[in-house]
Amino acid sequence: MAGQHRSPHRGSSVEFAQHREYVHGDEMRHVDWKIFAKSDRLVVKEFVEETNFDCHLLVDASESMAFQSGSWSKFDYARWCAASLAHLVLSQRDASGLVVFDEKARTKVPPGNGPAQRADMFRLLEEAKPGGKTSLGDVLTWLSTRLPRRGIIVVLSDFFDEPAKIVEGLRRLSFAGHEPVLLQILDPQELKFDFSGLHRLDGLEGGGNVKIDARAIRQAYLDELAAHHATLEKHTRSLSIDFVQMSTDTGLDVALSTYLSHRSARARGGARS
Repeated sequence: MAGQHRSPHRGSSVEFAQHREYVHGDEMRHVDWKIFAKSDRLVVKEFVEETNFDCHLLVDASESMAFQSGSWSKFDYARWCAASLAHLVLSQRDASGLVVFDEKARTKVPPGNGPAQRADMFRLLEEAKPGGKTSLGDVLTWLSTRLPRRGIIVVLSDFFDEPAKIVEGLRRLSFAGHEPVLLQILDPQELKFDFSGLHRLDGLEGGGNVKIDARAIRQAYLDELAAHHATLEKHTRSLSIDFVQMSTDTGLDVALSTYLSHRSARARGGARS
């Protein structure tokens, strides 16, 4: 992704952007003298400036992220993903920061770069443990008022919160000039609900417990999950926000490279990068 975050202004850089007519006050060193010699027209060269950007990584550490049906939890997958993205961003000399949250921001590392920044972010991800209730919408709204510099906001969560609150927080971030990217981390059993017989379901965020017949409620559960996803997808599309679903049984290298490849192709095609 190096070089794909471009400044909205023009300047002197290595990549040519366009010619424009000379106006009084332009620096003569930017005049294209070859064109002047051929056509007697004064035009100046403009170049695209590449600017550093801030990438804020938000990792959901609420209790629901502790769920796992395999060898690792949703939280493990989310923090590995965050560590990978931090490594990519810092390797291209951009700034990255981290917020670990549940109902509110629990711990954070302000945006920065360099080896010390990488070490601080990795240490925080390694030490964090899932616990507490989710309030993603409130965290997004809180964050929108505390970022003076526009950047990319990557949210890693299961997004099990009220859609209206999530969308309101995303809208505030977008209107402030940030670009949210949503990576929804789900366990394969949450996607398939491949259970049978009688089970006791324990609410991980204080929801109590209930005994159910898995086959009897499977379709109702899948319908509810699909409706939740469709609502988020509809609103994120209207805000031009990437909303990517990832399952913890998919290799992280495959999941991330697939998304980043699509994003890179879209940027080359002239879309928002």
